Amino acid sequence: MEEECLFCKIVAGEIPSEEVYSDGDFIAFLDINPRNPGHTLVIPRKHYNTILEMPDSEVADLSRVVKKIAIAVKKGTNADGISIGQSNERAAGQVIPHVHFHVIPRFASEGPPGLESIIPTKKLTPEIMKKLTETIKANFGSSETAPAKKPEKLEKTEELREELKEEDFEL
Repeated sequence: MEEECLFCKIVAGEIPSEEVYSDGDFIAFLDINPRNPGHTLVIPRKHYNTILEMPDSEVADLSRVVKKIAIAVKKGTNADGISIGQSNERAAGQVIPHVHFHVIPRFASEGPPGLESIIPTKKLTPEIMKKLTETIKANFGSSETAPAKKPEKLEKTEELREELKEEDFEL
């Protein structure tokens, strides 16, 4: 447990929550600032800042629980759809540094439903798309906390960042 982590305090019972699911590894509870009624957060009991730090087996288990919660939330709220969201680190919008998934019931009457309503699309040239493909593929197997194993991978990524900045994109 991280001493100052809000979600760790919920897991420890130090902060009350409206718990909808609990097992030995995960809990789910209603968000206190819901996007819609039934907006539920699913978290591991064990503290990880981001999903990138979690062992693959725990990510797989968490995914199964998220699906189970999504089914229950959709049925329980009579929603027309479900949005499932997860952010890692502040730049991506993560507010609480403890892995969590948002399970949000969605209704046909509420307006723009998709990710496009949050993050505008960007037009990339075929050349940039190819370079992005190459740099992403080159980084499979590197860890989130350590630099890529080969310095040239990092150099390629930095070169691509500079090229994207020139085209008004931030990477």
